[in-house]
Amino acid sequence: MKKTLPTERRLKQEATRLKKKNGIKQSEALNLISNDYGFSSWLEVIDALDKKSALEQKTPDISQDFIDDEDVVLNEEEYEALEHERYVDISDDLKLSVDKNKRTLVKMGIEFSLFEPTITGLKKSILDATQSVRVHFELEQFHFYWEQGQGPEHKVKKISYLLTDEQLIKSTSSFYRPNTKNGDPRMWFRGLPQFSEAGDQVAILIKGDEAYLINLSSVDLSESLVKENSCIKDFLSSFSERRNSIAEELLEKLRSLAKTTFPALRTGDTGIGFTLESRLGIEANSSKLPDYKGIELKSGRGVKTRTTMFAQVAEWDKSPCKKSAEILNKYGYDRGDDFKLYCTISTQRENPQGLSFIYDQSKDELQEWHNKSELVAVWSGDLLRKRLKEKHSETFWIEAKSEFINGIEYYQLLKVTHTKSPVSSQLMPLIQSGVITMDHLIKRSGKSNKVSEKGPLFKINKRDLELLFPKPMTYKLNKPQGCK
Repeated sequence: MKKTLPTERRLKQEATRLKKKNGIKQSEALNLISNDYGFSSWLEVIDALDKKSALEQKTPDISQDFIDDEDVVLNEEEYEALEHERYVDISDDLKLSVDKNKRTLVKMGIEFSLFEPTITGLKKSILDATQSVRVHFELEQFHFYWEQGQGPEHKVKKISYLLTDEQLIKSTSSFYRPNTKNGDPRMWFRGLPQFSEAGDQVAILIKGDEAYLINLSSVDLSESLVKENSCIKDFLSSFSERRNSIAEELLEKLRSLAKTTFPALRTGDTGIGFTLESRLGIEANSSKLPDYKGIELKSGRGVKTRTTMFAQVAEWDKSPCKKSAEILNKYGYDRGDDFKLYCTISTQRENPQGLSFIYDQSKDELQEWHNKSELVAVWSGDLLRKRLKEKHSETFWIEAKSEFINGIEYYQLLKVTHTKSPVSSQLMPLIQSGVITMDHLIKRSGKSNKVSEKGPLFKINKRDLELLFPKPMTYKLNKPQGCK
């Protein structure tokens, strides 16, 4: 069975990536791509595309200009297509290429959102303004759908640009809420059908009061940034950042501490953090504010891959469970003398306790469910983004080596990763994709019957920090000398 055949441009993009990856000729790559779609040669593909094009031309063309004077009218089938249609037949190489481009934008500290045009959307000149797009617009103070009236008389138009390496194409963007379909937010960018295809991942960047579009499915941003005459390079370069003196001061203190080993002042998971803060002269406290002159310190033993970003309890007034003890009572388990709920919650699967996350885009709300049928707790996207910004405007992620000598744990500082200004528009998409998870750490003591909650802890793998933080800089503090 043949896979759905994409456009010639998409196929040539896949062939070019395959050519670079395997070091083969373009003609060989084209034939291999053809085989992958069930054809014996590239000539067969071209023939199939010609027949497909001839068939499509029998249908009257629909204007690609945005309809200015009335709502775009869609039937139920078209609404379904607009909201749920996705282009699924894209190669793994293309997915990796888009992911690489996203990492590049995050490294540069650029807030952005993504949309995926559908076949119906491109034909009807209409895009669904998804929750992630609306959040991005609000973060940038660009457009607020929630304060916009319904109908064409409330439509907002702004200057926008379609950005490629070769040119900066001036366009017009339109944002409005129709009288139909509950006023679901919509948008359009003039010239989009010539700039992208169904299934492409298009990034929106905001500068001033203008939107800039980059098709992440058709460019390699790392290559764009080293080209001599690239419009993309010129534009992205305007988002550069500078380092500050407090970070240099802290880095020098850590380098000094890394010259020797030092004993733990506390046992357990919090031992490294407590000991390091004590060495830096930071008094222990329960404040949610950053640790060192505005810089948050996150330290851990090198063997661990997941690191805690922040702790944040649910919004109990919105949640069926009104406190951590209720969640423990319903879903906990006996462990020795204690009653515990120590588990990881993800959007990707239910854990052994039947708990999982669902991100409700329409409400911008993270929801914890039991067996996908019973709502447990709720966090608003605004709360989590605020918490991220509050905790990690600037952070040192410190890695240490641990060794026990005569029953005492000693630490040797190894390296630090310095991050600044998280791209908060990416927080909820990363939770939705399962990159960011949450740990419950709730326990009722068998001795005192008291309930304690160390979380909920929102965590990320250290290797994925670059998906959330711009330009993570890693410094080796000292070559490990071993614990003596």
